[in-house]
Amino acid sequence: MAASLWLSCGGKRVARLLLGGRPVLGAGVSFPARGGWRHLHGTRELLGTPGIKVLMPALSPTMEEGNIVKWLKKEGKVAFSVATFVVEEGSKNVRLGSLIGLLVEEGQDWKQVEIPTDGSDPSSLAPSAPALTSTPADPSVSAPPKLEHQPGKLQVRLSPAARNILETHGLDPSNITPSGPRGIFTKEDALKLLQEKQKGKPGELKPLVSPAPPQLTAVPSASQATAVTSAYPRPAVPPVSTPGQPAALGTFTEIPASNIRRIIAKRLTESKTAIPHAYAAADCDIDAILKLRKELAKDDIKVSVNDFIIKATAVTLKQMPDVNVTWDGEVCRQLQSIDISIAVATDRGLITPIIKDVAAKGIKEIAASAKALAKKARDGKLLPEEYQGGSFSISNLGMFGINDFTAVINPPQACILAVGRARPELKIVQDEEGNEKLQQHQLMTVTLSSDGRVVDDELASKFLETLKANIENPMRLALC
Repeated sequence: MAASLWLSCGGKRVARLLLGGRPVLGAGVSFPARGGWRHLHGTRELLGTPGIKVLMPALSPTMEEGNIVKWLKKEGKVAFSVATFVVEEGSKNVRLGSLIGLLVEEGQDWKQVEIPTDGSDPSSLAPSAPALTSTPADPSVSAPPKLEHQPGKLQVRLSPAARNILETHGLDPSNITPSGPRGIFTKEDALKLLQEKQKGKPGELKPLVSPAPPQLTAVPSASQATAVTSAYPRPAVPPVSTPGQPAALGTFTEIPASNIRRIIAKRLTESKTAIPHAYAAADCDIDAILKLRKELAKDDIKVSVNDFIIKATAVTLKQMPDVNVTWDGEVCRQLQSIDISIAVATDRGLITPIIKDVAAKGIKEIAASAKALAKKARDGKLLPEEYQGGSFSISNLGMFGINDFTAVINPPQACILAVGRARPELKIVQDEEGNEKLQQHQLMTVTLSSDGRVVDDELASKFLETLKANIENPMRLALC
């Protein structure tokens, strides 16, 4: 999600090393007669100062790429001097572990730092397009241009994702104008170029016809001619709408995906395709919880129904430790601590902060922890240890008026509980004299999504049965 920036390390750098206040030949520096030139090439002035590499860090266990928003330090202004920035601020799609900067120790000349050759020359990272082995039918049409650097040709700065696409498909980045900041060739540019290639558009190779420049004439194929002459022409890909102008029929607007959105999409796809989801639901009577909640409110203790659900789930997991498990791909791991992840919706996407050791906490402490974690999640201030891990997840959409739904398991966890809203329903009950009558109750549907590899249907049914009993009898929560 960041663009790479290459830094040249050619003749200008050697000139600066020789003229930047360093001793030169004949100015008090003597070399032995034999091997003098070899000794000169082994001096620090030409070899430079070895730099300490700064690599792109991981801010979460699922992060694969990141953005360089801003450099807060300037070159040579701190104790460990920042020698150079290999990746400029504002760059996107920077792969984890890639070189983004170089440091030198205090006392060393940061201007003399060596820049690794693998991060300084874009030509070494952008391989040339495969050469055509067959002889072209028209000798006036040249072969596709190579990606290697040519003297006098404008060099294109490539993002890591764009470079990978160009290498894989042998595309030439000079065929379209880069759309990234400061002229960076982005992943979207590479995908656009690849799309043109797959459509067979002339933008892929840009043939050079001699002597006159080529005329931009389109010759439609048979299928295209049929589409054009049809009563309702419809392009295969709708055109992108132009900002500031009325949207034409069939246009669309591209919305760039944020880092967290892309990670969520990837993890949800992996979960639904790799984990055998099984579902079971139960209706719980929460009249007793609502009554107890009112009693606590009289003592100025404010707790929500969701806090009781979290506590009841933790107590149920303590009673049934076989459900408090994770799957690592080969073996099942039963966890000792009951750490429950609660789903929080933010502007950047869904995130699941973790309440640690819930079974040992009271309702009031759970309410305080859930409120604090939800606020930090919406403010984007969660620490990695506050959302990494967990043994069980809960997602509550009852506040949005949802009766019931099914949630996607958050791997490597084995289960997630989907909680719906409280709704009034009439039930037939018996009074003290044994007479039947209709009475209104508040029911809530909870749906368990479980990993069939570690929690089978029987175990999931028993878990829901025990959870229902704990919810309908909140006094049992104080016994565990």
